Amino acid sequence: MTNHGTPEFWEAAFSQKQEMWGFTPAHSAMVTKDYFIQNNVKSVLIPGIGYGRNAQPFLENGMQVTGIEISQTAIDIAHKHFGGNLPIYHGSVTDMPFDTKMFDGIFCYALIHLLNETERKKLISDCYNQLSDNGHMVFTMITKEAQTYGKGQYISKDRYEMFGGINMYFYDKEAVTAEFSGYGLTEIRDITESYPFYLVICKR
Repeated sequence: MTNHGTPEFWEAAFSQKQEMWGFTPAHSAMVTKDYFIQNNVKSVLIPGIGYGRNAQPFLENGMQVTGIEISQTAIDIAHKHFGGNLPIYHGSVTDMPFDTKMFDGIFCYALIHLLNETERKKLISDCYNQLSDNGHMVFTMITKEAQTYGKGQYISKDRYEMFGGINMYFYDKEAVTAEFSGYGLTEIRDITESYPFYLVICKR
């Protein structure tokens, strides 16, 4: 079974499909940008930043953005577009934290559902621990309403291997509550990207 978390897997993915989603930010990033503006967020951490398309709305509104990304190819693309205005740590989110900085906001898009249960728990805890007082973190994840739910090779409850080696966990609201309730969970919204997602908001 392919390990979705290896640098080699994501290097191959980005090398084959550079800038595969274009540079238009995800709908969730735009919603989160508005939420961060309303809550006076000035510094943002984006684990799994990819080549930076979702950093754009935060940067355009005067927020300082730091990223974490496993693919050096993706980092190189981000630096080509954003220059030194977007510092990115090269590594896996499972190795967080990369610094001791506290952030006003954390935005984690379509990443947590690619991790196993232990990795998901660690990511949520690590992000929460890097929030400043009254900080906000927003996660998005695929839901069981997606047409791909239940397809692919079964790994464990609600988790399947599909798309040539990506391991994907599908959330319902009970699973969101179970994983986030100890971390300031305030809201679960339904939001549509290319698949049905949840947008989960937590406050420290």
